[in-house]
Amino acid sequence: MKTEIVVGNIVKQSDMEALVNSANANLRLGSGVAGAIHMAAGPKLEEYCKPFAPLALGAGLITPGFKLPNPWIIHVRSAHYLNNEEPEKYMQMALESMLRIAHDNDLRSLAMPAIGTGMFKFPPELAARLTAEVLAKAYALSPNLNWIRVCLADPGLLAVYESAFVQAGLQCKTRALH
Repeated sequence: MKTEIVVGNIVKQSDMEALVNSANANLRLGSGVAGAIHMAAGPKLEEYCKPFAPLALGAGLITPGFKLPNPWIIHVRSAHYLNNEEPEKYMQMALESMLRIAHDNDLRSLAMPAIGTGMFKFPPELAARLTAEVLAKAYALSPNLNWIRVCLADPGLLAVYESAFVQAGLQCKTRALH
């Protein structure tokens, strides 16, 4: 499986089959990644999501991409690091849900954000380590997935994620997208 870490805008990953949304419980337009994805996908996304809210901690959901160039959006809900009990457990569950959904829908590629590092207040080193640990077992959870791109909005996170991936034994490429 090809893994890469890039600095770029998550909604500009037109070569990926699915984008991953770090969703809020109500699956609504929010700030950060959820806001960017909802704005780019258009208002039909929020309407489509209403019957599936609230999304449980650690759970995931796949929806159409609507106005995005990507056919699919995988919404996952991580815990808030400061406000939820067992945040690491729920982050891991959310990441595993992402991979199972990719498998169940025969997806070959996805772009994901630095889940948990924004509004959910995860320390970047912890979020990167958990992401790397789950992605290291991606083949077992989603054997058809060929390409995972971690898309970072903050260039300061690049070294953090690169280090975590190396420690988890993941080979990845890093680059900045324009």
